[in-house]
Amino acid sequence: MKSLMLGNEAFARGLYEAGCKFVSSYPGTPSTEITEFAAKYSEIYAEWAPNEKVAMESAFGASLSGNRSFCGMKHVGLNVAADPLFTISYTGVNAGMIIAVADDPGMHSSQNEQDSRHYAIASKLPMLEPADSEEVLEYTKLAYSLSEEYDCPVIMKMCTRIAHSQSPVQTGERQVGPLKPYEKNPQKYIMMPGYAKLKHPVVEQRTAKLTEFAETSSLNRIEEGEDNSIGIITSSTSYQYVKEVCGGKYPVLKLGMVNPLPVKLIKDFAAKVGKVIIVEELDDIIETHCKKIGVECTGKELFGYIGEFSQNMIAEKLGFDSKQFKTIEENIPPRPPVMCAGCPHRGLYYILKKNKVNAIGDIGCYTLGAVAPLSALDTTVCMGASVSGLHGFNKLSPENEKNSVAVIGDSTFMHSGITGLVNIAYNESNSTVIILDNSITGMTGHQQNPTTGYNLKGDPCTKIDLEALCRSVGIKRVRVVDPYNLKECDEALKEELAANEPSVIISRRPCALLKYVKHNGPIEVNEDKCIGCKSCMRIGCPAISMKDGKALIDATLCTGCGVCKQLCPKDAIGC
Repeated sequence: MKSLMLGNEAFARGLYEAGCKFVSSYPGTPSTEITEFAAKYSEIYAEWAPNEKVAMESAFGASLSGNRSFCGMKHVGLNVAADPLFTISYTGVNAGMIIAVADDPGMHSSQNEQDSRHYAIASKLPMLEPADSEEVLEYTKLAYSLSEEYDCPVIMKMCTRIAHSQSPVQTGERQVGPLKPYEKNPQKYIMMPGYAKLKHPVVEQRTAKLTEFAETSSLNRIEEGEDNSIGIITSSTSYQYVKEVCGGKYPVLKLGMVNPLPVKLIKDFAAKVGKVIIVEELDDIIETHCKKIGVECTGKELFGYIGEFSQNMIAEKLGFDSKQFKTIEENIPPRPPVMCAGCPHRGLYYILKKNKVNAIGDIGCYTLGAVAPLSALDTTVCMGASVSGLHGFNKLSPENEKNSVAVIGDSTFMHSGITGLVNIAYNESNSTVIILDNSITGMTGHQQNPTTGYNLKGDPCTKIDLEALCRSVGIKRVRVVDPYNLKECDEALKEELAANEPSVIISRRPCALLKYVKHNGPIEVNEDKCIGCKSCMRIGCPAISMKDGKALIDATLCTGCGVCKQLCPKDAIGC
């Protein structure tokens, strides 16, 4: 049956049809929906792990037990999981194992623009890269076969456009093979030096065999063109753009397996065309390979290393009329993202800015506290870096201790913040950590996490007690505040910064967008009392604007949190 599916939905369907039984992931745009869709199949056990490293190790354990497994993450999540990635390349698998990594060219929701193909090369693992939803499903099923045939995990590389675009998919029936028995094999699975040295040659032999497979596999195909003066080698989204722009004018070598890359296939293709042009987003992986094997080509000098490609950009670089692909002629005013109306983080950030506190930030929707007018954050690096970074910021500079905090969300704290807090307690820096507990993983679309009391499927489960956890690692000063109460937040911040020991403030209020949260309803401005001082504008709430010199609150956006009311010097709001 044909169905229109998102790339991520097709991935989940491929897992289902291939007989996958175990899924463990950490949410990260643009990979999140793979696991959410997989969880809808009752035949698949699916979970959110605390972080990507745990997810990959859990998926490996499931594979070891004889069940086909999967773990998914975005590109920066693969950094977190790199430790097990490189070692399970040596151990190999029992049942098939797929690792999905979704890159984000253009950085729509990411802190960097890294190219995950480097990980496939460095870990010496096969990587498949589909170009539409149909290929996503087909490649997923093939990946399990390759995983079991070549005894290794297989990486499936997605990107924002493939993950979040729709195309027709031919669905099939679920095929579940017999459970593969687990057999003790220390030489295969225990990677201490003596055994690991024996496995490295096996990995190199596997790469050679996979290269032979890449030469003739249907994953890599040549599409003939009308004009052989140019031949284009490409993959993924770039392939779609090339097809739209060229329309079959030039021959195309479409690569679906991007590691290891074929040699003879590329050389034979290059021999039939006058000039080879490589079209690939981000880094010059294919181009470097071509030059290494002696194929002259042009790539990054035309297209560059930065950002997403587009049809009009490729058309312009290849000498086609790019105007036909441009839909917007004039510049659009920028619309920077902001925290939602009623966001519980807003009040706390206002207090940080009011007190001119240095705030070492972290990854989450609360990163938007860096945006004007709050401008409350000083740094954002990676998951958990706020807590560890604050320790280093304070340790040799005691003058920072009374004016610096770390801010981190509840999900991010469970992901990577705990070890940083252990470090603060163990190595005794006088640091104040603020956990922004909004009772959900907000940035990626309201996924559950270990602090919410519910699992991926919404069933009740163990709820991690943040207060008890912080105390258990050695933090004696732990207090909870309501971020809607500015006075309470102000007092807590000043008291904890003044204390001569490490402390944790938990700013607790559920995300304003959660369905179960009941709001007070919109509040109004008394125009007679309003003097137009714009004090209420200092919190950057999208529900508040100025009209005819008076504050105006949009009733369709306002949740009635009352933070703005606490700022009004004339008591003109909510009266």
